[in-house]
Amino acid sequence: MENNKTENLKSKAAVKKYDASDIVVLEGLEAVRLRPGMYIGTTGVNGLHHLLWEIVDNSVDEALNGYADTIHVTLNADGSISVEDNGRGMPVDKHPKYKKSGVELIFTQLHAGGKFDNKEYEFSGGLHGVGASVVNALSDWLEVEVCRDKKVYFQRYEKVVTGRKVKSGIPQGDLAQIGTTKKRGTKTTFKPDATVFETVEFNHDTISKRLKELAYLTKGVTFLFTDNNVISEEDGLPVTETYFYKGGIIDFVKNLNEDRTRRSEKVIYVEAKDTAQKFQVQVAIQYTDKPEDEIISYVNNIPTHEGGTHETGFKLGFTKAVNEFVKRNNLLKAKDVPPSGDDYRDGMTAVISVRMQNMQFEGQTKTKLGNPEVKGWVDSMVYEQLSLYFAEKKNKDIGTMIFKIGVSTSKMRTEEKKFKEAIRSKNSMTGQMLTGKLSSCSGRNAAINEIFIVEGDSAGGSAKKGRNRTFQAVLPLRGKPLNTEKCTRTALLQNEEIRTIIYALGTDFDNSFNIKNLKYDKIIILADADHDGEHIRCLLLTFFYMHMRPLIDEGHVYLGMPPLYKVEQKKTGLLRYAYNDAELENILKEVKGQYSLQRYKGLGEMNFDQLWDTTLNPKTRTLTRVTIDDVKNANAMVSLWMGSDAEIRQTYINENANFNKEDSFKTKFGG
Repeated sequence: MENNKTENLKSKAAVKKYDASDIVVLEGLEAVRLRPGMYIGTTGVNGLHHLLWEIVDNSVDEALNGYADTIHVTLNADGSISVEDNGRGMPVDKHPKYKKSGVELIFTQLHAGGKFDNKEYEFSGGLHGVGASVVNALSDWLEVEVCRDKKVYFQRYEKVVTGRKVKSGIPQGDLAQIGTTKKRGTKTTFKPDATVFETVEFNHDTISKRLKELAYLTKGVTFLFTDNNVISEEDGLPVTETYFYKGGIIDFVKNLNEDRTRRSEKVIYVEAKDTAQKFQVQVAIQYTDKPEDEIISYVNNIPTHEGGTHETGFKLGFTKAVNEFVKRNNLLKAKDVPPSGDDYRDGMTAVISVRMQNMQFEGQTKTKLGNPEVKGWVDSMVYEQLSLYFAEKKNKDIGTMIFKIGVSTSKMRTEEKKFKEAIRSKNSMTGQMLTGKLSSCSGRNAAINEIFIVEGDSAGGSAKKGRNRTFQAVLPLRGKPLNTEKCTRTALLQNEEIRTIIYALGTDFDNSFNIKNLKYDKIIILADADHDGEHIRCLLLTFFYMHMRPLIDEGHVYLGMPPLYKVEQKKTGLLRYAYNDAELENILKEVKGQYSLQRYKGLGEMNFDQLWDTTLNPKTRTLTRVTIDDVKNANAMVSLWMGSDAEIRQTYINENANFNKEDSFKTKFGG
């Protein structure tokens, strides 16, 4: 039996010849064009901008190491983009082994750069030496101009198509001197290859936001952004934006909290450097009345959205420093339970910036730092510097404030835990928690199930009758939801409507939130197309944003789009629906003969079959997915909506909110 099996395997192998000639060796930059996602993550719009960041990072590395103080990005009218710095200029001499200029090696050879041995760059974001060459590989053409040693050097690279074969990044001649100059630095201009990317249009706001972020992280460095497609009405010239922040991440934290109520105007700032390990850490902290904490971290200016060992070290060092302050000042009574680190961080906004060598990231996209040694370094450095900070008499007030926040939050969490346990116990024993409110679906597949959170019992009744009970659940709200922007978590749980939403979704909330327990793939907010409906949407979105943020981050929250008008042709009985005034105007132009027109004042005026046809049916409805691209804009908008100035809020909603315009919410909320 075994012999037959072996013979069978051999016979199969003999069918397909397999020898050294079958091994494919990708030369030069061919590997990049074949699998661009391996190098830039995606060929979508994020991958397009990744090309720009690779070139910008090279200039920032010059600035980080003290060789440049100005970086200028220019979006050109022909779709190309330029990055220019006043650093040392790329090496122009020929490499002793490869007999090519340093410039040509940088742009044509993978893993060629000056950042591997840490001699030229103490710190760098572009660690792997593939950035510039990848940009060249994925461009129609690329030009580099180097000002160095009072001379100007130039080289151009192009994509060359021969039959079906495409080669990219081909030098169009050697690096050549084309003039003299007193300037120094490198200017790189490239035009992305439209056959590689889904779009080759750079986004003005994306570039502007990233350069502003880099300016905060690289204090003392000026970032300029000129968009030749945006012309000033005043002088008819392209608009140039300038970003320069003397205070660095201190200014960053202030900017993040600009639209929040601050518990203290003080920004705690500490920094430390380990020369032997060639490691630096900077931390800026400020407290607001925002629940939970917000920690934003970077390594060599690379955003680490998923955190990592530097964030873990920060939390440990911060907690130890606060506990030491509390003990030294006898603030905690012997019978009291010390607050946890989470309690002390309630309301904290912190920016952590680490600079180091030999970064190790978890994942290709560089979003989580994995170096295990960093946890201990940051822990000890932050603990030492914060201990010195709190020991100063002038800072005792802010140390005491943090202690009081911790005590208050600890008590609140204890009360909240008891309250949750009582609710769960009641729910499991009586089953009365959601009775009369949630009409659940019969299906148990969370991947296809959806829940409609509906304004009012009347609309809820129509939705319950019109829905597909297999996969659609309906949760009617009685009155406006709680404003959760400023209330405590205990008050939040005491609100019947909010409590019902929490338990209907199954995920819990805040630190206890677990998206794996989500019962519905789509959470659809369905409210009237008027100002009250807009207000309800704002309140619900604020709740999800503040306490169930991953629901928005992972694309589970939607806005239903009910029609505003029903047009019925009297002779034929044909019904048509308009979702805004422009659609109504077009329908009325097409309708022949007599017709009746109804303006829906609310969802309750629609019978269940009309609601199904227009708003519930996945084949005919229109939904707007709620997304957040910019945390700062989203924070500002939530604070504006739910802040203490009711007059400003009402004016903004009346002037700007139009949830029956498909991209209105995306524009106003930042998603």
